[in-house]
Amino acid sequence: MPVADSRLPVLGDTAGDTAAYECSLSRLLMAFLASGLVFLLGPGSFLGLWNLLGISQRHASLAVSPAWLQAHGHAEVFGWVGSFILGIGFHSLTRQSGSRVAMGWAWACWALWSAGVALRWLAGVTAWRWRWTLPLAAAMELAAYWIFRSSLRRAHEKDSSEARARMPGWILLVLTGAFGFLLVLAFNLVAAVVAAVQGAGPALPAAWDARLISLMTWAFLVPFVLGFSTRWLPIFAGFRAAPERAPRALAVVILAGAAATLAGLGVVAAILWLLLALAAGVCLGPYRRAVQPAKTKGIHASFPVFVRTAYGWLAIAAGLELWASLAPAATGAGGAGRHALTVGFIAGMVLTIGPRVLPAFSGMRALYSPRLMLAALLALQAGCALRVLGEVLAYPGWLPRAWEWLPISAGLEVAAFTLFAYNLARTLLRPPEHLRRRNFA
Repeated sequence: MPVADSRLPVLGDTAGDTAAYECSLSRLLMAFLASGLVFLLGPGSFLGLWNLLGISQRHASLAVSPAWLQAHGHAEVFGWVGSFILGIGFHSLTRQSGSRVAMGWAWACWALWSAGVALRWLAGVTAWRWRWTLPLAAAMELAAYWIFRSSLRRAHEKDSSEARARMPGWILLVLTGAFGFLLVLAFNLVAAVVAAVQGAGPALPAAWDARLISLMTWAFLVPFVLGFSTRWLPIFAGFRAAPERAPRALAVVILAGAAATLAGLGVVAAILWLLLALAAGVCLGPYRRAVQPAKTKGIHASFPVFVRTAYGWLAIAAGLELWASLAPAATGAGGAGRHALTVGFIAGMVLTIGPRVLPAFSGMRALYSPRLMLAALLALQAGCALRVLGEVLAYPGWLPRAWEWLPISAGLEVAAFTLFAYNLARTLLRPPEHLRRRNFA
Protein backbone atom coordinates (compact mmCIF):
# COMPACT_ATOMS: atom_id res chain seq x y z
CA MET A 1 0.00 0.00 0.00
CA PRO A 2 1.51 3.40 -0.91
CA VAL A 3 2.34 5.70 1.96
CA ALA A 4 -0.41 8.29 2.28
CA ASP A 5 0.25 11.90 2.95
CA SER A 6 0.08 12.47 6.70
CA ARG A 7 -2.25 15.44 6.22
CA LEU A 8 -5.07 13.43 4.66
CA PRO A 9 -7.90 12.77 7.12
CA VAL A 10 -8.75 9.20 7.94
CA LEU A 11 -12.49 9.85 7.63
CA GLY A 12 -12.15 10.61 3.94
CA ASP A 13 -10.74 7.21 2.99
CA THR A 14 -12.51 3.99 2.22
CA ALA A 15 -13.31 1.63 5.05
CA GLY A 16 -10.86 -0.96 3.74
CA ASP A 17 -8.02 1.53 3.46
CA THR A 18 -8.72 2.81 6.96
CA ALA A 19 -8.70 -0.72 8.34
CA ALA A 20 -5.37 -1.43 6.64
CA TYR A 21 -3.92 1.75 8.11
CA GLU A 22 -5.14 0.81 11.58
CA CYS A 23 -3.44 -2.57 11.23
CA SER A 24 -0.19 -0.86 10.19
CA LEU A 25 -0.39 1.42 13.21
CA SER A 26 -0.94 -1.57 15.51
CA ARG A 27 2.08 -3.36 14.01
CA LEU A 28 4.20 -0.27 14.64
CA LEU A 29 3.08 -0.17 18.26
CA MET A 30 3.85 -3.87 18.67
CA ALA A 31 7.36 -3.29 17.27
CA PHE A 32 8.02 -0.54 19.82
CA LEU A 33 6.61 -2.72 22.62
CA ALA A 34 8.71 -5.72 21.55
CA SER A 35 11.97 -3.77 21.38
CA GLY A 36 11.13 -2.12 24.70
CA LEU A 37 10.68 -5.51 26.36
CA VAL A 38 14.02 -6.69 24.95
CA PHE A 39 15.80 -3.67 26.42
CA LEU A 40 13.96 -4.15 29.72
CA LEU A 41 14.99 -7.77 30.22
CA GLY A 42 18.46 -7.85 28.67
CA PRO A 43 20.50 -4.62 28.79
CA GLY A 44 18.32 -3.22 31.57
CA SER A 45 17.21 -5.61 34.29
CA PHE A 46 19.88 -8.29 34.15
CA LEU A 47 22.72 -5.78 33.97
CA GLY A 48 21.13 -4.01 36.94
CA LEU A 49 21.07 -7.29 38.86
CA TRP A 50 24.74 -7.85 38.06
CA ASN A 51 25.60 -4.33 39.22
CA LEU A 52 23.77 -4.82 42.52
CA LEU A 53 25.55 -8.10 43.18
CA GLY A 54 28.87 -6.26 42.95
CA ILE A 55 27.65 -3.38 45.13
CA SER A 56 26.28 -5.76 47.76
CA GLN A 57 29.42 -7.88 47.96
CA ARG A 58 31.76 -4.90 48.35
CA HIS A 59 29.40 -2.74 50.46
CA ALA A 60 30.03 0.28 48.28
CA SER A 61 28.08 1.96 45.51
CA LEU A 62 31.37 2.79 43.75
CA ALA A 63 32.24 -0.90 43.41
CA VAL A 64 30.68 -0.93 39.94
CA SER A 65 31.85 1.12 36.97
CA PRO A 66 29.82 4.34 36.52
CA ALA A 67 29.66 3.52 32.81
CA TRP A 68 27.89 0.24 33.60
CA LEU A 69 25.45 1.95 35.94
CA GLN A 70 24.67 4.59 33.32
CA ALA A 71 24.28 1.94 30.59
CA HIS A 72 21.80 0.06 32.77
CA GLY A 73 19.79 3.19 33.53
CA HIS A 74 19.81 4.28 29.88
CA ALA A 75 18.48 0.91 28.72
CA GLU A 76 15.76 0.96 31.37
CA VAL A 77 14.57 4.52 30.79
CA PHE A 78 15.13 5.08 27.06
CA GLY A 79 15.12 1.49 25.86
CA TRP A 80 12.05 0.33 27.77
CA VAL A 81 9.92 3.28 28.87
CA GLY A 82 11.04 5.52 25.99
CA SER A 83 10.12 2.87 23.41
CA PHE A 84 6.71 2.41 25.03
CA ILE A 85 6.09 6.18 25.05
CA LEU A 86 7.04 6.58 21.39
CA GLY A 87 4.89 3.65 20.34
CA ILE A 88 1.87 4.82 22.34
CA GLY A 89 2.43 8.36 21.10
CA PHE A 90 2.35 7.34 17.44
CA HIS A 91 -0.72 5.19 18.08
CA SER A 92 -2.72 7.47 20.35
CA LEU A 93 -1.76 11.13 20.15
CA THR A 94 -1.81 11.45 16.36
CA ARG A 95 -5.30 9.95 16.25
CA GLN A 96 -6.73 12.75 18.36
CA SER A 97 -6.94 14.96 15.27
CA GLY A 98 -8.18 12.21 12.91
CA SER A 99 -5.02 12.47 10.80
CA ARG A 100 -2.57 9.88 9.56
CA VAL A 101 1.05 9.23 10.38
CA ALA A 102 3.48 8.73 7.48
CA MET A 103 4.31 5.10 8.23
CA GLY A 104 7.67 5.16 6.48
CA TRP A 105 8.92 7.90 8.77
CA ALA A 106 7.40 6.19 11.78
CA TRP A 107 9.32 2.98 11.06
CA ALA A 108 12.48 5.04 10.53
CA CYS A 109 11.92 6.48 14.01
CA TRP A 110 11.67 2.96 15.47
CA ALA A 111 14.85 1.80 13.70
CA LEU A 112 16.89 4.88 14.69
CA TRP A 113 15.68 4.80 18.28
CA SER A 114 16.33 1.09 18.80
CA ALA A 115 19.75 1.26 17.15
CA GLY A 116 20.72 4.36 19.15
CA VAL A 117 19.77 2.82 22.50
CA ALA A 118 21.57 -0.42 21.64
CA LEU A 119 24.72 1.46 20.58
CA ARG A 120 24.65 3.54 23.78
CA TRP A 121 24.47 0.37 25.88
CA LEU A 122 27.29 -1.24 23.89
CA ALA A 123 29.52 1.81 24.32
CA GLY A 124 28.94 1.91 28.07
CA VAL A 125 29.47 -1.79 28.74
CA THR A 126 32.28 -2.66 26.32
CA ALA A 127 33.87 0.79 25.79
CA TRP A 128 34.02 -0.10 22.07
CA ARG A 129 35.18 3.03 20.19
CA TRP A 130 33.33 4.98 22.84
CA ARG A 131 34.68 8.41 21.89
CA TRP A 132 32.54 8.34 18.75
CA THR A 133 29.86 5.74 19.55
CA LEU A 134 28.71 7.63 22.67
CA PRO A 135 27.83 10.90 20.87
CA LEU A 136 26.66 8.99 17.77
CA ALA A 137 24.14 7.04 19.83
CA ALA A 138 22.88 10.25 21.45
CA ALA A 139 22.53 11.89 18.02
CA MET A 140 20.57 8.88 16.69
CA GLU A 141 18.17 9.05 19.62
CA LEU A 142 17.67 12.77 19.12
CA ALA A 143 17.03 12.25 15.39
CA ALA A 144 14.47 9.54 16.15
CA TYR A 145 12.67 11.82 18.56
CA TRP A 146 12.65 14.62 16.00
CA ILE A 147 10.83 12.34 13.57
CA PHE A 148 8.30 11.57 16.30
CA ARG A 149 7.83 15.24 17.14
CA SER A 150 7.43 16.17 13.45
CA SER A 151 4.78 13.48 13.05
CA LEU A 152 2.82 14.93 15.96
CA ARG A 153 3.10 18.42 14.54
CA ARG A 154 1.84 17.29 11.13
CA ALA A 155 -1.02 15.40 12.75
CA HIS A 156 -2.19 18.55 14.52
CA GLU A 157 -1.20 21.19 11.98
CA LYS A 158 -4.77 21.56 10.70
CA ASP A 159 -6.00 22.49 14.18
CA SER A 160 -7.05 26.10 14.42
CA SER A 161 -5.64 28.46 17.02
CA GLU A 162 -9.02 28.29 18.78
CA ALA A 163 -8.82 24.48 18.89
CA ARG A 164 -5.30 24.63 20.31
CA ALA A 165 -6.49 27.04 22.98
CA ARG A 166 -9.15 24.49 23.96
CA MET A 167 -6.59 21.69 24.09
CA PRO A 168 -7.46 19.27 26.92
CA GLY A 169 -5.25 19.58 29.96
CA TRP A 170 -4.05 15.99 29.72
CA ILE A 171 -2.64 16.62 26.24
CA LEU A 172 -0.89 19.74 27.54
CA LEU A 173 0.77 17.60 30.25
CA VAL A 174 1.83 15.03 27.67
CA LEU A 175 3.22 17.78 25.45
CA THR A 176 5.11 19.10 28.48
CA GLY A 177 6.62 15.64 28.79
CA ALA A 178 7.42 15.72 25.08
CA PHE A 179 9.28 19.00 25.58
CA GLY A 180 11.08 17.46 28.55
CA PHE A 181 11.95 14.49 26.35
CA LEU A 182 13.54 16.83 23.80
CA LEU A 183 15.36 18.72 26.55
CA VAL A 184 16.75 15.48 28.00
CA LEU A 185 17.92 14.16 24.62
CA ALA A 186 19.62 17.47 23.76
CA PHE A 187 21.26 17.60 27.19
CA ASN A 188 22.35 13.98 26.78
CA LEU A 189 23.97 14.74 23.41
CA VAL A 190 25.93 17.68 24.84
CA ALA A 191 27.02 15.58 27.83
CA ALA A 192 28.09 12.74 25.53
CA VAL A 193 30.21 15.13 23.45
CA VAL A 194 31.81 16.51 26.63
CA ALA A 195 32.57 12.98 27.81
CA ALA A 196 33.99 12.00 24.42
CA VAL A 197 36.31 15.05 24.33
CA GLN A 198 37.34 15.31 27.97
CA GLY A 199 36.53 11.98 29.62
CA ALA A 200 38.74 9.02 30.39
CA GLY A 201 35.99 6.42 29.82
CA PRO A 202 32.45 5.95 28.44
CA ALA A 203 30.70 7.56 31.41
CA LEU A 204 29.13 11.00 31.55
CA PRO A 205 30.71 13.41 34.07
CA ALA A 206 29.09 13.08 37.50
CA ALA A 207 27.69 16.63 37.56
CA TRP A 208 26.19 16.23 34.09
CA ASP A 209 24.79 12.81 34.95
CA ALA A 210 23.07 14.09 38.13
CA ARG A 211 21.23 16.82 36.24
CA LEU A 212 20.42 14.45 33.40
CA ILE A 213 18.81 11.97 35.83
CA SER A 214 16.71 14.71 37.44
CA LEU A 215 15.51 16.01 34.08
CA MET A 216 14.97 12.49 32.76
CA THR A 217 12.74 11.46 35.63
CA TRP A 218 10.83 14.59 36.64
CA ALA A 219 10.70 16.62 33.41
CA PHE A 220 10.30 13.71 30.95
CA LEU A 221 8.85 10.55 32.51
CA VAL A 222 6.62 12.01 35.22
CA PRO A 223 4.66 14.43 32.96
CA PHE A 224 3.91 11.63 30.49
CA VAL A 225 2.56 9.40 33.26
CA LEU A 226 0.59 12.26 34.82
CA GLY A 227 -0.85 13.24 31.44
CA PHE A 228 -2.07 9.75 30.58
CA SER A 229 -3.26 9.32 34.19
CA THR A 230 -5.43 12.41 33.77
CA ARG A 231 -6.93 10.84 30.68
CA TRP A 232 -7.30 7.19 31.73
CA LEU A 233 -7.73 6.98 35.52
CA PRO A 234 -11.24 8.49 35.66
CA ILE A 235 -12.30 5.99 32.98
CA PHE A 236 -10.55 2.83 34.13
CA ALA A 237 -10.03 3.33 37.89
CA GLY A 238 -13.22 5.28 38.63
CA PHE A 239 -11.33 8.22 40.14
CA ARG A 240 -12.79 11.70 40.24
CA ALA A 241 -11.88 13.60 37.07
CA ALA A 242 -9.31 16.34 37.64
CA PRO A 243 -10.44 19.97 37.24
CA GLU A 244 -9.36 21.23 33.84
CA ARG A 245 -7.01 23.80 35.39
CA ALA A 246 -5.18 21.13 37.44
CA PRO A 247 -3.03 19.55 34.68
CA ARG A 248 -2.19 23.02 33.39
CA ALA A 249 -0.96 24.04 36.84
CA LEU A 250 1.05 20.79 37.12
CA ALA A 251 2.69 21.57 33.77
CA VAL A 252 3.80 24.97 35.09
CA VAL A 253 5.36 23.35 38.19
CA ILE A 254 7.21 20.84 35.98
CA LEU A 255 8.65 23.58 33.77
CA ALA A 256 9.72 25.56 36.84
CA GLY A 257 11.40 22.49 38.33
CA ALA A 258 13.24 21.80 35.07
CA ALA A 259 14.50 25.38 34.97
CA ALA A 260 15.70 25.13 38.58
CA THR A 261 17.49 21.86 37.77
CA LEU A 262 19.29 23.38 34.79
CA ALA A 263 20.28 26.36 36.93
CA GLY A 264 21.79 24.07 39.56
CA LEU A 265 19.22 24.99 42.23
CA GLY A 266 18.80 21.47 43.56
CA VAL A 267 16.91 22.33 46.75
CA VAL A 268 14.44 24.58 44.90
CA ALA A 269 13.86 21.86 42.31
CA ALA A 270 13.34 19.22 45.02
CA ILE A 271 10.74 21.41 46.78
CA LEU A 272 8.91 21.85 43.47
CA TRP A 273 8.99 18.08 42.81
CA LEU A 274 7.49 17.41 46.25
CA LEU A 275 4.75 19.97 45.59
CA LEU A 276 4.13 18.32 42.21
CA ALA A 277 3.87 14.82 43.71
CA LEU A 278 1.41 15.83 46.43
CA ALA A 279 -0.72 17.98 44.12
CA ALA A 280 -0.87 15.25 41.46
CA GLY A 281 -2.02 12.66 43.99
CA VAL A 282 -4.85 14.90 45.15
CA CYS A 283 -5.90 16.45 41.83
CA LEU A 284 -5.79 13.27 39.74
CA GLY A 285 -7.68 11.22 42.29
CA PRO A 286 -5.39 8.49 43.70
CA TYR A 287 -5.35 10.11 47.16
CA ARG A 288 -9.14 10.50 47.16
CA ARG A 289 -12.09 8.11 47.26
CA ALA A 290 -13.23 6.75 43.87
CA VAL A 291 -16.56 8.02 42.54
CA GLN A 292 -17.47 4.90 40.55
CA PRO A 293 -16.37 1.24 40.31
CA ALA A 294 -13.17 0.50 38.43
CA LYS A 295 -13.35 -1.21 35.05
CA THR A 296 -11.32 -4.34 35.70
CA LYS A 297 -12.84 -6.72 33.14
CA GLY A 298 -10.02 -8.78 31.64
CA ILE A 299 -7.40 -7.64 34.18
CA HIS A 300 -6.86 -8.25 37.88
CA ALA A 301 -9.32 -6.62 40.26
CA SER A 302 -6.46 -5.14 42.33
CA PHE A 303 -5.81 -2.59 39.55
CA PRO A 304 -6.92 0.52 41.56
CA VAL A 305 -4.90 -0.56 44.62
CA PHE A 306 -1.64 -0.62 42.66
CA VAL A 307 -2.41 2.73 41.03
CA ARG A 308 -2.70 4.27 44.50
CA THR A 309 0.48 2.47 45.59
CA ALA A 310 2.38 3.91 42.63
CA TYR A 311 1.32 7.44 43.56
CA GLY A 312 2.43 6.74 47.11
CA TRP A 313 5.88 5.93 45.74
CA LEU A 314 5.83 9.23 43.84
CA ALA A 315 5.42 11.16 47.11
CA ILE A 316 8.10 9.03 48.83
CA ALA A 317 10.50 9.65 45.94
CA ALA A 318 10.00 13.41 46.14
CA GLY A 319 10.50 13.40 49.90
CA LEU A 320 13.71 11.39 49.62
CA GLU A 321 15.03 13.70 46.90
CA LEU A 322 14.41 16.73 49.11
CA TRP A 323 16.20 14.96 51.98
CA ALA A 324 19.16 14.20 49.72
CA SER A 325 19.29 17.84 48.57
CA LEU A 326 19.24 19.21 52.11
CA ALA A 327 21.68 16.61 53.50
CA PRO A 328 24.10 15.49 50.75
CA ALA A 329 25.99 13.31 53.25
CA ALA A 330 22.95 10.99 53.45
CA THR A 331 24.16 9.12 50.39
CA GLY A 332 21.44 6.50 50.51
CA ALA A 333 18.57 8.98 50.20
CA GLY A 334 19.38 10.09 46.66
CA GLY A 335 19.64 6.61 45.19
CA ALA A 336 16.61 5.41 47.13
CA GLY A 337 14.58 8.35 45.87
CA ARG A 338 15.55 7.67 42.25
CA HIS A 339 14.58 4.02 42.65
CA ALA A 340 11.27 4.89 44.32
CA LEU A 341 10.50 7.12 41.36
CA THR A 342 11.71 4.98 38.46
CA VAL A 343 10.60 1.58 39.78
CA GLY A 344 7.93 2.36 42.38
CA PHE A 345 6.10 5.03 40.38
CA ILE A 346 7.09 4.78 36.70
CA ALA A 347 7.47 1.00 36.43
CA GLY A 348 4.58 0.52 38.86
CA MET A 349 2.27 2.54 36.61
CA VAL A 350 3.49 0.77 33.47
CA LEU A 351 2.88 -2.67 34.99
CA THR A 352 -0.53 -1.53 36.27
CA ILE A 353 -1.88 0.55 33.36
CA GLY A 354 -0.07 -1.37 30.60
CA PRO A 355 -2.12 -4.59 30.88
CA ARG A 356 -5.27 -2.46 30.75
CA VAL A 357 -4.54 -0.35 27.65
CA LEU A 358 -1.75 -1.94 25.59
CA PRO A 359 -3.67 -5.08 24.56
CA ALA A 360 -6.56 -2.89 23.38
CA PHE A 361 -4.22 -0.60 21.44
CA SER A 362 -2.57 -3.62 19.79
CA GLY A 363 -5.62 -4.76 17.86
CA MET A 364 -8.23 -5.17 20.63
CA ARG A 365 -6.58 -8.18 22.25
CA ALA A 366 -7.39 -9.55 25.71
CA LEU A 367 -4.74 -9.83 28.42
CA TYR A 368 -3.29 -13.33 28.54
CA SER A 369 -3.32 -13.77 32.34
CA PRO A 370 -4.65 -11.44 35.07
CA ARG A 371 -2.96 -13.68 37.65
CA LEU A 372 0.44 -13.07 36.07
CA MET A 373 -0.35 -9.36 36.21
CA LEU A 374 -0.90 -9.62 39.97
CA ALA A 375 2.23 -11.72 40.49
CA ALA A 376 4.37 -9.20 38.58
CA LEU A 377 2.99 -6.28 40.57
CA LEU A 378 3.50 -8.01 43.94
CA ALA A 379 7.10 -8.90 43.06
CA LEU A 380 7.79 -5.37 41.85
CA GLN A 381 6.41 -3.76 45.02
CA ALA A 382 8.33 -6.13 47.29
CA GLY A 383 11.56 -5.58 45.37
CA CYS A 384 11.16 -1.80 45.34
CA ALA A 385 10.45 -1.67 49.09
CA LEU A 386 13.54 -3.77 49.86
CA ARG A 387 15.71 -1.65 47.57
CA VAL A 388 14.56 1.71 48.94
CA LEU A 389 14.85 0.63 52.57
CA GLY A 390 18.14 -1.13 51.88
CA GLU A 391 19.78 1.93 50.32
CA VAL A 392 18.55 4.28 53.06
CA LEU A 393 19.86 1.98 55.80
CA ALA A 394 22.96 0.44 54.22
CA TYR A 395 24.71 3.28 52.39
CA PRO A 396 25.21 5.52 55.48
CA GLY A 397 26.17 2.45 57.56
CA TRP A 398 23.07 2.51 59.77
CA LEU A 399 22.29 -1.17 59.21
CA PRO A 400 25.15 -3.09 57.50
CA ARG A 401 23.00 -6.18 57.02
CA ALA A 402 20.79 -4.17 54.69
CA TRP A 403 23.48 -4.59 51.99
CA GLU A 404 22.24 -8.16 51.68
CA TRP A 405 18.78 -6.94 50.74
CA LEU A 406 19.95 -5.29 47.53
CA PRO A 407 20.49 -8.38 45.35
CA ILE A 408 17.26 -9.89 46.70
CA SER A 409 15.40 -6.75 45.69
CA ALA A 410 16.98 -6.89 42.23
CA GLY A 411 15.99 -10.53 41.84
CA LEU A 412 12.39 -9.73 42.73
CA GLU A 413 12.29 -6.85 40.26
CA VAL A 414 13.82 -8.94 37.47
CA ALA A 415 11.18 -11.58 38.19
CA ALA A 416 8.47 -8.91 38.03
CA PHE A 417 9.69 -7.56 34.69
CA THR A 418 10.05 -11.08 33.29
CA LEU A 419 6.47 -11.96 34.27
CA PHE A 420 5.22 -8.68 32.79
CA ALA A 421 7.13 -9.25 29.54
CA TYR A 422 5.95 -12.85 29.25
CA ASN A 423 2.34 -11.87 29.92
CA LEU A 424 2.45 -9.04 27.39
CA ALA A 425 4.27 -11.16 24.78
CA ARG A 426 1.68 -13.93 25.08
CA THR A 427 -1.03 -11.30 24.78
CA LEU A 428 0.46 -9.79 21.61
CA LEU A 429 0.84 -13.24 20.05
CA ARG A 430 -2.86 -13.97 20.51
CA PRO A 431 -5.28 -13.08 17.70
CA PRO A 432 -7.57 -10.09 18.29
CA GLU A 433 -10.74 -10.80 20.22
CA HIS A 434 -13.08 -10.44 17.24
CA LEU A 435 -11.09 -13.10 15.35
CA ARG A 436 -11.05 -15.40 18.39
CA ARG A 437 -14.81 -15.10 18.74
CA ARG A 438 -15.25 -15.76 15.02
CA ASN A 439 -13.09 -18.89 15.24
CA PHE A 440 -15.01 -20.19 18.23
CA ALA A 441 -18.41 -19.36 16.72
